[in-house]
Amino acid sequence: MTLLTANQQVRHPKHGQGRVEFVKTQSAIVRFGEQLLEVLLSELELVTGAVEAIRSGLFSQANELLAKVQAYAIVSVNDTWGLFSRSRVALLPHQLWVCRQVISRWPSHWLIADDVGLGKTVEAGLVLWPLLSRKRVQRLLIICPAALVEQWQSRLNKMFDIRVHEYYPEGDTAKKEFWRTHPFVVASLQTLRDDRKGRHQRMLEADQWDLVVIDEAHHLYAPESGSTLGYQLVEKLRAAGKFRSLLLFSGTPHRGNDHAFLALLRLLDPEVFDPRKSLESQLQHLPNVLIRNNKQQVTDLLGKPLFTPPVVQNLTYTYSETEQAFYDLLTDFILTGQAYAGTLSAQTEQSVRLVLIAMQKLASSSVAAIHSALVRRLKVMDQQQRRLTEALQQFRTEEDDEADAISGLFNLMSDEPARLEELLVAAQAISSETKIVRILETLEHQFADRSVLFFTEYKATQTLLYEALTRLYGKKTVDFINGDNRLTVAGTIIDSDREDAAERFNAGEVRFLISTEAGGEGIDLQKSCHTLIHVDLPWNPMRLHQRVGRLNRYGQTRQVEVLMLRNPDTVEGRIWSLLNEKLERIRTALNSVMDDPEDLLQLVLGMSDPGIFNTIFDVGHVPRERLNEWFDAETSQIGGEDILTAVKNLVGHSARFDYADVSGRIPKLDLPDLEPFFRRMLSLNRRQVRKDEAGLSFKTPEAWAGIGVLPEYQSMTFNRSLQGKDAGGRILGVGHKLIDRALEQATALNGQACVLPHLKHPLLVYEVTDELTDQERLARRVVFGVELGHVVRILKDWELLAALNTQKGPHGPVPATVPTTATVDAALAQARLEAQAALTGLDLDFRLPRADLVAIFWPAEPSERLLNLPTQQQNAGQAPSPV
Repeated sequence: MTLLTANQQVRHPKHGQGRVEFVKTQSAIVRFGEQLLEVLLSELELVTGAVEAIRSGLFSQANELLAKVQAYAIVSVNDTWGLFSRSRVALLPHQLWVCRQVISRWPSHWLIADDVGLGKTVEAGLVLWPLLSRKRVQRLLIICPAALVEQWQSRLNKMFDIRVHEYYPEGDTAKKEFWRTHPFVVASLQTLRDDRKGRHQRMLEADQWDLVVIDEAHHLYAPESGSTLGYQLVEKLRAAGKFRSLLLFSGTPHRGNDHAFLALLRLLDPEVFDPRKSLESQLQHLPNVLIRNNKQQVTDLLGKPLFTPPVVQNLTYTYSETEQAFYDLLTDFILTGQAYAGTLSAQTEQSVRLVLIAMQKLASSSVAAIHSALVRRLKVMDQQQRRLTEALQQFRTEEDDEADAISGLFNLMSDEPARLEELLVAAQAISSETKIVRILETLEHQFADRSVLFFTEYKATQTLLYEALTRLYGKKTVDFINGDNRLTVAGTIIDSDREDAAERFNAGEVRFLISTEAGGEGIDLQKSCHTLIHVDLPWNPMRLHQRVGRLNRYGQTRQVEVLMLRNPDTVEGRIWSLLNEKLERIRTALNSVMDDPEDLLQLVLGMSDPGIFNTIFDVGHVPRERLNEWFDAETSQIGGEDILTAVKNLVGHSARFDYADVSGRIPKLDLPDLEPFFRRMLSLNRRQVRKDEAGLSFKTPEAWAGIGVLPEYQSMTFNRSLQGKDAGGRILGVGHKLIDRALEQATALNGQACVLPHLKHPLLVYEVTDELTDQERLARRVVFGVELGHVVRILKDWELLAALNTQKGPHGPVPATVPTTATVDAALAQARLEAQAALTGLDLDFRLPRADLVAIFWPAEPSERLLNLPTQQQNAGQAPSPV
């Protein structure tokens, strides 16, 4: 072949187009993207550069060069932003920004601590598609709570056409080799952490995962006192090098323990984060691993805020005489039980107190809930009494106190059965519950003809409300979600799958949905509802935030209204009043210390010991006149100065989306902007396209044939909002085999320079690569354009694609004279200066960027300005050096 020199463009049959770095006797060092490879000289074909082509008039076929540069731009945009992923949801700026942060470096290690409702599954899918299409991720493991396994599996499939297999222990045996046969897996943390029958050893023997995603990562808890089994598992995988990249998702990453928080970050970067050192000394490293976006920050593509704070209304009610009588009797029962517990051993006392607290919680939900529990308690006690008699006979030769200890395990007080019977009589005297009556009145007046979501902690209360609503509005108007997927109503068992119930509610097929905490996370209910009623108030306020997050999330078109029911005459009601005042003071304190205040209560509450809420609600022994004083003392740690400092540090040192800063960089394109390129490629392959309302229909080009590619396609579309069972297979985007084959074919085309009849100004296209190859990244090449008009314009990759999408290549030869050397050199010299200046403003992650001219589009009729460009004689006759 022709004698090669450094910087020449060459093509290799396997590695594609590259640039010569160094020539040896029989081989050459060639840069192919970010790879430096040594290949035989005999395998290289010299590629005529754009400058040589335009100087000599060797113009390429216009449509070929247009398709080639369109492909370059598409890959450049998608490798940076994940914009052209085949998602079936509209993409938001903050999600694109998160995607860019994560895939800008590879391997990637991030903790994403976005607020509830900002679309973590969408963010994960956006991150995955560019990695999948570039084959950077060929083994994927998603670990999440058991309740969310089906959701991750379903949403990745429906939204992104990404299929993951659910891990099942029965298939994980030495013979079945689950991990070898299932490269894309979603697994329950509760299941994986349990090391049974060599489960962990097989994971350690499995091939490395390219990416591990862990949802609700705060469950990987590792305080100084000892780490959880889940943390131990992930730490073992990390130490053994079983994953290249790690993404952690958690709305509450810091649970009030600096050691545990730093231990979580250590999973991401063990060389930087050390739980044995102070958090303050490591704060400067947080922006490199921690992302937190809040609902107040996120916007649509036009900068309009997507969320407004919910309107919260408190609805109070008073017990009827029979309800008050029962409540007083129960209060006395609990106080008697607490006094009795104080006479027992420490372990038994704790057990008794937990039962009493549970009874108090049930009663604050509904009389129906506590009545059901009382019936079960009496039944169990009767069974236990029979077993106790048998046990005492076995111990008749032992000391009396040992027998007493066995007896004590089954009693909350000395005369418990009689007291329970008394409570049951009082409960049965209640014909209707005031709380339910008030709810029905509110539905009739304030929320008439409106869909409403109800939350309660207990199935008995759920059943009570279900019966009341169906009596008033009919059975077809109400659905439910709970952990068992069933309710027993008047002796009849009713089944209702969680996902199906949510779908019916979102579709408006049922007006009311009653959920227990089983629907408190991992489910979207905002499509046809903006009203939530807390039938009862969970003692941990964190759950309130999670409940509201089912409605106050992306896709909600109205301001969410929340109704909280409370009886101010009860202990629970008084505590909630004090707690609300406390939370409001915390908000005020946060606003005073944060330059950009946001709703940080989720983080504050996440840092508080959950056990504190059991303590503050269990206050029957506290005199009413001392309640405020006692409450302040017991809750001093909630929102204390140390916690506020930790929150400030966490938020102030995290990376986060800022529309004002990012809006100019986010591409203003979407899937339909792929269509001009795709149709051009079909045309170059001599395939006719039929387009109707359903989409594009065509025969597949022979060059795109392969495994999984059909010979013909019907009704293909670039519409993300397409609905229907077959929608996923009809949506075209990067990652679809047809688009990927078209991109591969286009980037291998030979065109370098062409003349366009409708082009007004010369357009020169540059490709930027990083001269340093010691850091792996997804976006190996970034392209941009320099338009030499009356005002020189730098076109970012997405702007370049938008400009080329409007150009139509001529069907025949273009009558044009070859531009003079002086004109070309003057244009090249100016473009080179503009390109060099542009490198600093393109927001590149490259440490040593180099720009090479890869294509020239020349106007058929040069503008007067172009013909009068000053000639720079020092460049005449020389090929332009790279920037």
